[in-house]
Amino acid sequence: MEMNNKEPENKVLDKGPFYHGTKADLKTGDLLTAGFASNYYPEIIMNHIYFTALKNGAGLAAALANGDGSERIYIVEPTGEFENDPNVTDKKFPGNPTRSYRSKEPLKIIGEVKEWIKLTDDELQRWRENIAKIRENPDAEIIN
Repeated sequence: MEMNNKEPENKVLDKGPFYHGTKADLKTGDLLTAGFASNYYPEIIMNHIYFTALKNGAGLAAALANGDGSERIYIVEPTGEFENDPNVTDKKFPGNPTRSYRSKEPLKIIGEVKEWIKLTDDELQRWRENIAKIRENPDAEIIN
């Protein structure tokens, strides 16, 4: 299936594979959809589903995800158009070095990654502290 990927200069940076980190226990064929609370701003219901082309980036998302389940990284396939994640692209980093994307259309799970570099407890605590600092900043905003 050919994707019509909209990005700021209409430049497709990645063809995949793509990954999504979560604590949800899912299976191949399941669809990940938008419409759930943000892991970083739980008061916001997300209009997009987020994913990355970096396996360890998905691992970070899994570690920071809400829930009590095990950290999981799924290999996903976008079912529709997707774009650079504006919350990190150009707003915080020039270009898209995090290779992060978002879509209003579902992501189809096509597999699961079993091995990746997991965060240490200290690294995870630093990430949580950084997120808390961002939330305290009145100028911080999430582009939904």
